[in-house]
Amino acid sequence: MAITYMTEDGYKKLMEELNEMENVQRPAISKMIAEARDKGDLSENAEYDAAKEAQGLLEMKISQLKETIASARLIDESKIDTSEVQILTRVKIKNSKTGQVMSYMIVSESEANLKEGKLSVTTPIAKGLLGKKVGDKTEVTVPSGKMEFEVLEISL
Repeated sequence: MAITYMTEDGYKKLMEELNEMENVQRPAISKMIAEARDKGDLSENAEYDAAKEAQGLLEMKISQLKETIASARLIDESKIDTSEVQILTRVKIKNSKTGQVMSYMIVSESEANLKEGKLSVTTPIAKGLLGKKVGDKTEVTVPSGKMEFEVLEISL
């Protein structure tokens, strides 16, 4: 089982999501199954089939979430070193070809959200930036080809 590094906030969100699934969604699906079962013949009952399928998907999600939580290791944000790019640092980079400046926070896969500027540590760009210092240039291979970035700033 792979270890998942995450912030305390990310861990709390996963716990809330698990609680919602187990205590709200699971009983709701059980109720749907019971109501569909009460309607009689199960062999041609589409509602029953759909509810059973939803139950299977939910149980799979609960299982995956429990596995992620079990493998979680919280990162002490006070011990993060900003001399180089690492998980939980915010990095400002410049695309050497276009001059475009972007800012990302490197986070665990479960906390990634591009709209919030949170880049998963498993992405090619994050992998190419890890360990780099301010002023370093790095070439990253992305699906569209090679890109070169310069690290402008590292912060929390």
